[in-house]
Amino acid sequence: MKNKPTYSIDSVDHALRLAVLLQQEGPLGVTEAARRLGVARSTAHRLLTMLVYRDFAEQDDDRRYAAGPVMRSFNGVEPVTHLRSIALPHLRTLVERTGESANVMVLLGTQVQMVATVECAHILRVGDREGRILPAHLASGGRAVLARFSRAELDARYADESRTGVSREAVERVVRQTRRRGFAINDQGTEAGLTAVGHAVGDTRSTPAAALSIAMPTARYHRRMLPELAAALTAAAHAIERDLHASTDDAGVARARR
Repeated sequence: MKNKPTYSIDSVDHALRLAVLLQQEGPLGVTEAARRLGVARSTAHRLLTMLVYRDFAEQDDDRRYAAGPVMRSFNGVEPVTHLRSIALPHLRTLVERTGESANVMVLLGTQVQMVATVECAHILRVGDREGRILPAHLASGGRAVLARFSRAELDARYADESRTGVSREAVERVVRQTRRRGFAINDQGTEAGLTAVGHAVGDTRSTPAAALSIAMPTARYHRRMLPELAAALTAAAHAIERDLHASTDDAGVARARR
């Protein structure tokens, strides 16, 4: 049995409850949301607006609110858990090959979340980033994933600049640079003193959309390292894709035998 914290924050509690309602029960109008939470209609509207801003909710054509990209991506944790278990051995190999820390991340709307990190052995190193959420257009792995999307898919995420806080032009620039290189670079875009190189895993149909990154202190980074880092990332991404496909095929065979 769980007891409510002594110093609970009602606004946080309401927002979390509302996010769960949208995920588990489907779209809600503002009036219905207010009734379910026992709050004023204006309060419910403010909560929903903030959930939309953070991609936990989105508004339908009929002005009702539904679960957003973040909640849909984790509608079941199984795909992410499966990806993590498949990726970890390849992250270790990536660290052994490059000598730097490696991450796997998934796309959540206009952000990416780190779901696993394997640290390198250097005393000066990029540490564990598991659970951290970063803007997709700045993170190396996020850039790599966005570069594989069509214009329509990018518009679905970034058309409303007032909501995302990101200009469509900035996203287009990142996508062009990444496509030209064949991999993505984040040189201190998310954190001073940190440089990362990213590569997407799978294609735009993959669920969840994922990417790998190699992260290192900027002091140890040099452009001449890029061919080796890109080759290591490409090999690791292909290995993960192969194992994901194999596990899917095995699951299909198992179901067919039942």
